[in-house]
Formats: sequence, C-alpha cells, structure tokens
Amino acid sequence: MSFNFPLLLVIAVAVCGVLALIDLVLLAPRRRAAVVAYTGQVSEADQTVVDQLNREPLLVEYGKSFFPVLAIVLVLRSFLVEPFQIPSGSMKPTLEVGDFILVNKFAYGIRLPVLDTKVIEVGDPQRGDVMVFRYPSEPTINYIKRVVGLPGDKIRYTADKQLFVNGESVAKKLLGEEPGSLGSATLYQEKLGAVEHLIRIEMTRYRADPGNEWTVPAGHYFMMGDNRDNSNDSRYWNDPNIPKELLGMVPDKNIVGKAFAVWLSWADPKMRNVPTLSRVGLIH
Repeated sequence: MSFNFPLLLVIAVAVCGVLALIDLVLLAPRRRAAVVAYTGQVSEADQTVVDQLNREPLLVEYGKSFFPVLAIVLVLRSFLVEPFQIPSGSMKPTLEVGDFILVNKFAYGIRLPVLDTKVIEVGDPQRGDVMVFRYPSEPTINYIKRVVGLPGDKIRYTADKQLFVNGESVAKKLLGEEPGSLGSATLYQEKLGAVEHLIRIEMTRYRADPGNEWTVPAGHYFMMGDNRDNSNDSRYWNDPNIPKELLGMVPDKNIVGKAFAVWLSWADPKMRNVPTLSRVGLIH
C-alpha cells in the first residue's frame, strides 16, 4: 500500500503549527493570567502550584516541539534535497540496487509540495542528466532514468542497439565485458550531450520494441535506463489512457529532481549486511 508522504508531512506541519498558534494566542495568555490571579491571592506563592498553572497541555507541548523539526524537514525535502534508494538494476552500472542517492529538488525549478506546481523557473533538464520523476501511468511511483530526449528531439533506437538523437548516432566506446557477466553483458562509455557515462548492453538479448522512433513533444522528456536491456523506460511504456503521441514521454509536471550523488549503499533489501561507503560520490 502506497501513501503520500509529502501530503502527510504538510498535514503534520500544519497541525503542529496550528497548535503552536493556538497556544500563543489563547492558551498561553490564559495561563499567565491564572498565575497572576493566584499570586495576587496568596502572600507567598507555592512554586508547584505556579508550575501546574503554567504547564502546557500535552498535545500543545508535543506540537510546539515537533513543529520546527517538521518544518525544517519539509523545506529541505520540498525545495532543496530529497533522499531516495535505488530499488532495481535499471540504471546499472551507474547506480546499483541499494544505492542511497540525493536528489536536487531546485535544479529544474521550485515547486510547491503536494501540488507540484512550478512557481519559480530555475533550469530545465539537460540531455544526459539522471532524473527522478513520477511514473506517468502511476504518479505515486518514483522512477529514475537518464534524460535522452528533450522537447522537439527525434529519438531512434535500432535493432543493433544504437541510439540516435536528431539523426546523429550517439557516440559510445567499447570498454569490455562486465565483470562476472560471463560474456553476457558489455560495458560502453556513452556521451549524451556533455555527459560521459557508462551503459550496459546485452547484445544477445532482444526486446521487441513497440516502436523504434519517437518525437518528443513540447514540455516532455524521453527517458532511458543505463542498463539498456533491463530497463522499463520510455521505449516500453504502454498505457491506453495516455494519448499515443505522449506515450513513453515524461511531462514536466512529473519531474521530481536531478540525482547528483550517492551517499550510501546497502545492497541487501532486507538490510541484513553492513552498508558500504565504497560507492559514495557524484553521479555522472
């Protein structure tokens, strides 16, 4: 069962903020008035009684305590940096299963939490960026892929696994077999835009493409995984509820942010082993 964490966080901040405001405007003045009335009726005030009269209700105490912490988390997560964990191998060898990554939330514009409405333009995705986005067919699910096609681009992917952008083949250099693959997978260094990165190709594996040529509409992006033969990406998405011309495209409104660093890696999904820092570094 999925849940909307940003919405829950906004609600928690709002509830705690309202409790703090109610205490500031109504309850705290009443407590102070009660203390003043008590001390005016006795010659020597009992500190225990004063403390009891001045004590905040438990719910208010918790609300005021959590409000600044939750507010800081909301601001950081919504506008600056959000952490994610890689659940699949679709971005190998760039990202491994269990990598904990950091995503820049303002690289592609400042967006309101929950509504995801862009309120301040900052920049646009560039070809070669590793981007986190909400899966168009199921927006509650976050995907991570590499930006291959920008608005207006024509993308072609051939049967011999060569990528073309606007009629030009994307340069790639053979590096050799992937360690441990027994010859089933080959590593290449590919250059998309200004970004050089590794891709993984299984030349003996063929996936029937629903189409091998796409034109990217305005306000949309074409995404592919670096693990080219093991990635559910723009080449293969199929949803009868999405217009044919938009099928496989990621709309700008679905963008979450730009992945820029690995800060921890924990390969075992059940976390039974020890996490490692060996993969810590910037994402290319």
